[in-house]
Amino acid sequence: MLDREGFRPNVGIILLNHRNQVFWGKRIRTHSWQFPQGGIKYGESPEQAMFRELHEEVGLLPDHVQIIARTRDWLRYEVPMHFIRKDARGHYRGQKQIWFLLQLTGRDSDMNLRATNHPEFDAWRWHEYWVPLESVIEFKRGVYEMALSELARFLPKPQVPGNRFLRGSMRSHRLDEAHDGTSESDEISADDAHRHTTPASRY
Repeated sequence: MLDREGFRPNVGIILLNHRNQVFWGKRIRTHSWQFPQGGIKYGESPEQAMFRELHEEVGLLPDHVQIIARTRDWLRYEVPMHFIRKDARGHYRGQKQIWFLLQLTGRDSDMNLRATNHPEFDAWRWHEYWVPLESVIEFKRGVYEMALSELARFLPKPQVPGNRFLRGSMRSHRLDEAHDGTSESDEISADDAHRHTTPASRY
């Protein structure tokens, strides 16, 4: 499904953990890293396509994530001619994308790169939000920069791991303060980020 200018509607996904690190996937049998993305099928809304692609590429369900924000408009990139199938040349120019910023509410163990018979990634890891664009295939770099820049202002406050050795004394301290009618908020803990590989894209 192409628009009049030859761009295929598509979604991109920036998935955050509780430290505001992003899911960074290695495309199967390549040295390129990227965010999950995929085409919008006929009759789908961008949000429906996003959830479908999230499951197909990462193995996550809607219950595992929370939508934080999305880009206001389409972001476009053109695909070099040598990456385009011969039968599509002259018609297909590239992708126009709506990007979603998601918060992982599930666990790392909910990820499954083999959720379908056609995996997109063979490895993944958590990376700092501003990913190294030199590891992204060149013709996508401009869109990545635009998406990351537009969505950065919606980043939630990162959760700081609590110190488990202080919890007992902090609990006693709160009990003392309760007599004065004051209290402190509970410590917020976060899971450690891990590097994952799974034996296992569309442009």
